[in-house]
Amino acid sequence: MSIPGVFQGVQSLDEEARRAVREGLDEESLAIFDLLRRPELTAKEIKRIKKVAVELLAVLKERIQEIDHWRDSETTRDTVRVEIHNFLYRDATGLPEDFYTENDVEAKTDEVFQHVFRAYPTIPSPFYEISV
Repeated sequence: MSIPGVFQGVQSLDEEARRAVREGLDEESLAIFDLLRRPELTAKEIKRIKKVAVELLAVLKERIQEIDHWRDSETTRDTVRVEIHNFLYRDATGLPEDFYTENDVEAKTDEVFQHVFRAYPTIPSPFYEISV
C-alpha cells in the first residue's frame, strides 16, 4: 500500500464529511439522502428529502435494534423493507408525490433497503464513526 493512496482515501473521506456538514446532515443521513435525492428537485423538496432521510434513519435504527439478528430471516428482512416503503409512501413522512411516482417509491425502497442491509448489521453501524 502506498502512502499517496492512503492519503487520497483519507482526503476523500474528509470531503464526504465536509459535504455532510454543508448539507446539514451527518454522514449516515447523507447516505440515505443521496439515495433518495433526484436531480430535478427544488430547494423546498431538497429540504423535505433531508428531513425524510434523517427521520427514516432514526426509525430504522430503532426498529433494527428491536429485532435480534434482523438480517438472518426473510420475515425480519421483510419487516424492515416494509417499514422503509411505508415511511417513504406516507404523505406525512414520505417523498413528495409531485416528484416521486409509485414506481419511484418502490425503487427508492429497494435502494435504501440494500444500503441498510449492508451498512447496519448492528446498531450502531460498524461502517460509520461514532461522534463523541
